[in-house]
Amino acid sequence: MPCPALPDGFDFTDPDVLHHRVPLPEFAELRRAEPVRWIPQAPGLAGFGDEGYWAVTRHADVKYVSTHPELFSSTLNTAIIRFNEHIERDAIDAQRLILLNMDPPEHTRVRQIVQRGFTPRAIRALEKNLHARAGRIVESALANAGPGGSFDFVTEVACELPLQAIAELIGVPQEDRAKIFDWSNKMIAYDDPEYAITEEIGQEAATEILAYAMNMSADRKQCPAKDIATTLVAAENEGNLASDEFGFFVLMLAVAGNETTRNAITHGMHAFLTHPDQWDLYKRERPATAAEEIVRWATPVVSFQRTATQDTELAGKQIRKGDRVGLFYSSANNDPEVFDTPEVFDIDRDPNPHLGFGGGGPHFCLGKSLATLEIDLIFNAIADAMPGMRLVGDPRRLRSAWINGVKELQVSAG
Repeated sequence: MPCPALPDGFDFTDPDVLHHRVPLPEFAELRRAEPVRWIPQAPGLAGFGDEGYWAVTRHADVKYVSTHPELFSSTLNTAIIRFNEHIERDAIDAQRLILLNMDPPEHTRVRQIVQRGFTPRAIRALEKNLHARAGRIVESALANAGPGGSFDFVTEVACELPLQAIAELIGVPQEDRAKIFDWSNKMIAYDDPEYAITEEIGQEAATEILAYAMNMSADRKQCPAKDIATTLVAAENEGNLASDEFGFFVLMLAVAGNETTRNAITHGMHAFLTHPDQWDLYKRERPATAAEEIVRWATPVVSFQRTATQDTELAGKQIRKGDRVGLFYSSANNDPEVFDTPEVFDIDRDPNPHLGFGGGGPHFCLGKSLATLEIDLIFNAIADAMPGMRLVGDPRRLRSAWINGVKELQVSAG
């Protein structure tokens, strides 16, 4: 098999790469020629003391690593594939308290508690309220539109329903959702110079979320309410979250439930407006398969990582104990061995075994049902109220090592 023709020094986690595009041609080249490839890095560049990571690009291999936590740990180096180069190791290790960065059996214990908030019954209970909220969000965007009906889709539409859903789910007052938005932005924007977010500011934002959530936990223990926070921390049965565990759960939701869904919605809108046949189809038929294709197309999290717990083999490569392994979901979701014409945005695609919610195993996305509900609701509301929406400008992308993010998308209501 010929070696892949990648430029010298090409690194899939280089923030300058995702600032401009998702490197789909390079992913395709690796899947063809070397589906598991060592990507060298200078020690400390990604916050780790090693010399690089293995890039895993095929759908089947990403699923294998995801479903074998005994071989590939989320805890040892966390699931974040690249931190700021100035981060201290203690700051990385502190993130092991987040569910995303736990391994079984601790992960199993905490997940069994928090999934009480994501049962089908819990999500159904939110649907009517979120349906009304989606309509009001779109109406507000129309009312606030500037000359020619133009507005920023990210701030006016895409970010609002995920924020309101999280607030509704865990009992955060809606008037506080702007704080969550601001804190979560600061936590993940350390690679984007426009935000001028230092490592210290990001850590302060994480501390603010933790303090907010821990105060909320203490309040629910004193004064139980009919919300998920009470269910997780103050119910009488055993097996509840301690205040700090609840704090780290809310911190994870601020990113996993907010940033990811808002970026899926933004990329989905851009996809519709650059594929007008699909927008016409959606407006006419509202297929139930649309949300899953939007997530596959967007793949808001380009990659997470695992760390090998022992020497093992993957796709013919010898992985050593302690090696970091990058799971590139954006590549897996464009694997032609799994998807017919993956380069085509097709809202009727079925089946659609994408890995936009993770590759299965213990870390499969807890909030999948909520995310797809939000996507369905907001696009139904847009199709009803703004069927003639059009693009005004190109998306302004986030500079990030692992998030397929959009900061601004100017549109017109039409």
